[in-house]
Amino acid sequence: MNTIGVSANRLEILQIAKAVAEEKAIDQSIVIEAMQEAIEKAAKAKYGQEHDIRAKIDSVTGEQTLWRIQTVVADEEFEDESKELRLSEAKKIDENLVAGDELKEELPPFDFGRVAAQTAKQVIMQKVRDAERERQYNEYKDRVGEVISGVVKRVEYGHVIVDLGRAEGIIRRNDGIPRENFQTNDRVRAYLYKVSRETKGPQIFLSRSAPDFMVKLFAQEVPEVYEGVIEIKACSRDAGSRAKIGVISNDSSIDPVGACVGMRGARVQAVVGELSGEKIDIIPWNYDDATFIVNALQPAEVSKVVLDEEERRVEVVVADDQFPLAIGRRGQNVRLASQLTGWQIDLVTESADSERYQREFQERTDLFMKALDADETLAQLLASEGFETVEEIAYVAPEDFITIEGFDADVAEELQERAREFLDRLAAENDAKRKELGVEDPVMELEGMTPSFAVRLGEEGVQTLDDVAGLVPDDITGWREPGPDGKPVFQEGILKKGEMRKDEAQIFIMRARVAAGWVEPEALAELEAQMAADAEGEAANLSEEERTLLALGEIGKNTGEGEELAEEELIFDLDALAAEEVAEDGDDADPKE
Repeated sequence: MNTIGVSANRLEILQIAKAVAEEKAIDQSIVIEAMQEAIEKAAKAKYGQEHDIRAKIDSVTGEQTLWRIQTVVADEEFEDESKELRLSEAKKIDENLVAGDELKEELPPFDFGRVAAQTAKQVIMQKVRDAERERQYNEYKDRVGEVISGVVKRVEYGHVIVDLGRAEGIIRRNDGIPRENFQTNDRVRAYLYKVSRETKGPQIFLSRSAPDFMVKLFAQEVPEVYEGVIEIKACSRDAGSRAKIGVISNDSSIDPVGACVGMRGARVQAVVGELSGEKIDIIPWNYDDATFIVNALQPAEVSKVVLDEEERRVEVVVADDQFPLAIGRRGQNVRLASQLTGWQIDLVTESADSERYQREFQERTDLFMKALDADETLAQLLASEGFETVEEIAYVAPEDFITIEGFDADVAEELQERAREFLDRLAAENDAKRKELGVEDPVMELEGMTPSFAVRLGEEGVQTLDDVAGLVPDDITGWREPGPDGKPVFQEGILKKGEMRKDEAQIFIMRARVAAGWVEPEALAELEAQMAADAEGEAANLSEEERTLLALGEIGKNTGEGEELAEEELIFDLDALAAEEVAEDGDDADPKE
């Protein structure tokens, strides 16, 4: 075999390939392939780019061979003289050749010129770089979610470049801990959260401010967390300043908070030290949202919470002197609690809550005085007994009136009669108003339609069955959209919030579409059956405790004929939930022990 005239001999070629492969942590065969490609490119520059030239380097002996390849084709199909050979001419060389075979012509050796050598070097280095980048990407893409260590290589405009040994990672300015300064050759640990394949090589993004970084640090410091006995269910951080984590134990004999704190705070202090002194509140996680929210607002003491489950908002009432503690410095405590629980928390002082209650109480009193033609004392008594609407008074069971001190059957009957007369007058007024607004009579025949509902439809320009059929559930119930600060804001629909659920609105609109002839009645039946099946499926997945609570809720909703209790807000008296301990450390306290 002929040897290509290059400066390195056969053994040197193999030694170079081995050294490059070891340095770049890639397979030696990739380096040899790059050398073969370089030789092929140099040969084409000498013999002509139109030729199909192939090189081969033996991975054991280092021998190098160069061929020109021609494909045998039928005479009538011959097109390219440089790459093809007529079958008739091929037969003169070898009788056994047929169309489709390849004829190899060994080329003589040649010396690399300066330009060819430079080109070969570029080809080899490019091939090696590509292989190195692919190796880096494959190595680190499966390590996303891990804490990895490295050495600071340089700091550029606040971005920290970290040498990971076989690759480089970057801690961007917003992924670092504020006021944390690194110098060249400092050792650093960070959370790998993203590996991106780029043209210039994989970008490995690291973070020291991510909540998951703290979770991983606790898993390293607390054996119970690593083994899964204790779970960190949620974490929120204001990097470099304060953090909250919610923990729960799967073993009733192990205190999750105490295990994370450690003997004399050794475990939590190890994490605090890694995070440059960031204060950490360790919160007992609870399956009950109200209890967990109360715990998350520690060290502030909470008086009452009101949950709006549809909006995932919670109103928290605290004593006036606890309000600054609940807010925290620059709103930090309530902000971290909101991130930890996943609920939008609105803080209200007891005095403001009391003023609002008095205002609402007075509004109900005025309503009852007007509707029932009653004096203020009687109206206040009804309001204090929990009646909120005239409908409740009109259709509540008479026995509920008799239980009120000073009421008898005659008084109950009189009050209910007045309430019904008021509702009838109101319905007549609304019916007249909806006619003025142009709401047609067929709309009133829809199941679930009321005069007041028809008035609101008319005010929104919805007048015919086709108009109702063209609505979507959000038009009736309202919807959420991002506000100026990016947080979702509720936009009220035709009905006020809580007056109709989305599934009820969907059924109502489908009934209008059937009445308008848009769809067949079978579509309505299928929708109702599907919703019933979904409801049964959800009920089947409930725990025994959740089924009990659901049953109690259904009992509460059926206490009176026609009575409907609002499901939008669930009020918890915290005196009954005070089983959980409340942290005693203040906003500037040391990590919770």
